[in-house]
Amino acid sequence: MNQSTNFITDGPSWVNGLSWADILIIVLYFVFIVYLGVKYSKSKDEKSYFLAGRGITWPVIGFSLFAASISSSTLIGQAGDAYSTGIAVFNYNLISVLVMVFFAWFILPFYIKSKIFTIPEFLEKRFNAASRYYFSAITIVVNIFLDAAGSLYAAAMVMKLVFPETSILTLSIVFAVVVAAYTIPGGLSAAIRVDLMQGIFLLVGSIVLTFYATYNGGAEYVRHLMTDGDVLMKLVRSNTDSSVPWLGMIVGIPILGMFFWGNNQQLVQRVLTAKSIDEGRKGVLLVGFLTMLTLFLIIIPGVMAIKLFPGLPKPDMVYPHLIMNLLPNILIGFMIAAMVAALTSSLSGLLNSVATLFTMDFYTKMKPNSSSKSKVRVGKLASIIVLIIAVMWAPQIGKQFGTLLKYYQEMLSMMAPPIVAAFMLGIFWKRTNATGAFTGLIAGILLGAANIVSVIYRGQSLFGSMHFLLTVPFYFVWSGLVMVVVSLATKKPPLEKTEQLTFNMEEFKQETLRLKSVPKLKSYRFWSYLLVGFSVLILIIFW
Repeated sequence: MNQSTNFITDGPSWVNGLSWADILIIVLYFVFIVYLGVKYSKSKDEKSYFLAGRGITWPVIGFSLFAASISSSTLIGQAGDAYSTGIAVFNYNLISVLVMVFFAWFILPFYIKSKIFTIPEFLEKRFNAASRYYFSAITIVVNIFLDAAGSLYAAAMVMKLVFPETSILTLSIVFAVVVAAYTIPGGLSAAIRVDLMQGIFLLVGSIVLTFYATYNGGAEYVRHLMTDGDVLMKLVRSNTDSSVPWLGMIVGIPILGMFFWGNNQQLVQRVLTAKSIDEGRKGVLLVGFLTMLTLFLIIIPGVMAIKLFPGLPKPDMVYPHLIMNLLPNILIGFMIAAMVAALTSSLSGLLNSVATLFTMDFYTKMKPNSSSKSKVRVGKLASIIVLIIAVMWAPQIGKQFGTLLKYYQEMLSMMAPPIVAAFMLGIFWKRTNATGAFTGLIAGILLGAANIVSVIYRGQSLFGSMHFLLTVPFYFVWSGLVMVVVSLATKKPPLEKTEQLTFNMEEFKQETLRLKSVPKLKSYRFWSYLLVGFSVLILIIFW
């Protein structure tokens, strides 16, 4: 095996551990994904380009969602956070799995039945165009500066293992070109098929790396920590814990999880490709099971690295460090390609997401009689512009924010809660009207802006030293309260804004009766119960 001893001291000389076979595997991988993307391209009209014809089955949806969700903040950020603070970072995934079940049961049907192209489009159907434009604009900004730039930055950092003298900007440009080569011409059909292969690729590669980390002393170290009851292996922490305070698990993560899995265009767009509600639900549940595996394939290996490679100066590079120091040649190339698979999958989905948002939420409104061909052309142009902006911003992340996870979390904790409040009240409270929803959204973003100004000019958050997870419910409750008060003070929404777009208990009961005649293994509820049970078991074991 490649047990390079100069990794820590020599920094960029990690490339010394690579063989020509490794580099060849990485190059062949790039060629393969471009070929696969081109092969499955569909761009004849907006339905094919943006939603892959709405004919995708649950296994493809599940693996595509998994690959797209393993973004820079997951693969790079969570492994690094596990190295610094232990497995508490898995709480984001654990609670999000429960959110996925809630989403599959209660929210996903409204999205698919309403035949929307974008999540903001649902807000227009339920409220008005102003709410749609607001959410669409916010989502585009988040996708570009948080997700797309973050993915490019993380991928560039990984490839510095191979080309240590190359700048982050140059490597970001290379990745942008590779992803653009299949995503922009082929649309979501190309991206989702590539993601299926990359999801499988990443899963196999992560299993291999976990085996090597376990075999080289990682298992013994984890067993020792579990026996001693070390806090590193605890999911439930005190409220003074800097990683994930227990109260933050209850009041903060569910809101962020709902935004990520229920309101995030990049991920939900893949669910909208489902050929039926049942296929969409099963795809979401599949990604729930795969997400549970990240504890063993990403986070615990990060903890093992504490023993295997103590004193690393840059936590974000823990996962690449494990690859370069534990794996033999050829497998190194395979795993670097697997990491790149995760990061490029995230980016390809983001490109199509932003293209869909801009085209369907803005261009189509400005030019309602535009042809399918012109919509696809505008979508492609939007993707190119997004890539250019993301490439220019990516090098700033490491300079300004330190770690990817901190960068992502702090920004999302302010932007997500008002949007989640609008969707939850919109679906589960018929009295919520357009005026209330839009006023609450603006109130929420104004509170976030005030907090940013406070940090810049006072050097302190409005919430003092409070953990960011504990600030999330303040944004959520404030926005929701404004929505409720304003809605009650103004007119009731018309029937067409609530019929078929809000939760109906009678329909839920009817579905429950219908599912009694469905075999258990074919019922999404059976798999939901199994997934919840698995989550509770993990929580008990690592309590």
